[in-house]
Amino acid sequence: MKWRPKICSEPVITLTSDFGSQDPFVGMMKAVILSITTKARIVDVTHGISSHDVMEAALVIKASYSYFPKGSIHVVVVDPGVGSSRRPLLVVTESGYFLAPDNGVLSEIYSREERFVCLNLTTSRFFHQPLSQTFHGRDIFSPAAAWLSRGIHPSCFGEVASSPVRLCLPRVRKLGKRKFTGNILKVDKFGNVVTNIPAEKFQSVFGATNFQLRIGSQWVTRVYSSYTQAQDQNPFAIWGSFGLLEISCNQASAAKKLNVVPYDEVEIKINSERNISQL
Repeated sequence: MKWRPKICSEPVITLTSDFGSQDPFVGMMKAVILSITTKARIVDVTHGISSHDVMEAALVIKASYSYFPKGSIHVVVVDPGVGSSRRPLLVVTESGYFLAPDNGVLSEIYSREERFVCLNLTTSRFFHQPLSQTFHGRDIFSPAAAWLSRGIHPSCFGEVASSPVRLCLPRVRKLGKRKFTGNILKVDKFGNVVTNIPAEKFQSVFGATNFQLRIGSQWVTRVYSSYTQAQDQNPFAIWGSFGLLEISCNQASAAKKLNVVPYDEVEIKINSERNISQL
């Protein structure tokens, strides 16, 4: 792995989980890291992933990891299979390092990175002891991240692991010449509904009135470039920071107004054939 990125002298370790802020779990993970190294800069990406929602975590880490310095170490713990036979992984990419359960949470990393190697974390001397069967975030992933940040070579943590689990994340499906169907991936704190409709393919097709999108029991026919363009609280479309189409309401929760949740389907109709050949 001569191509693996260098870890800087003040390494960055990011944490993403579904642990929330009520319990001491996140603090324990940080305590374990700091007991091994005090040089690490620990960054909380989020601990607000919906409980057990591996797909949401996969979306969040895909959207966020590229903003960190090359060689950063990313700990992703959404782990409904903790304590089972699922493997704990260290994944080495050209961008950085990822420590996560082998449950598909890194599926988008595997798709985006040209080169990667998965290692099964089995070297127990890099674990926190005693090892809990219910908290590998504290006892396996956090200490492994800390030791990695101190310069331990990835190969010391375990053997190469083949065929990592990949999620079949929902993609936009074509139903006809001008008809498509997608899915809701996430609802954020503000009630914005994040779909799986990518800007890179659909933004040029969605003119001001060139589409209809059915979500819940309503049709959305306007796309705005800012929330304040909406003069009322009716739902509208906007290209959000995830690079995906979002359905929003100006200063209100679109998810509540539409009564929708993640995994619900959305239907797209394109009114004209302008630029549609690229889809």
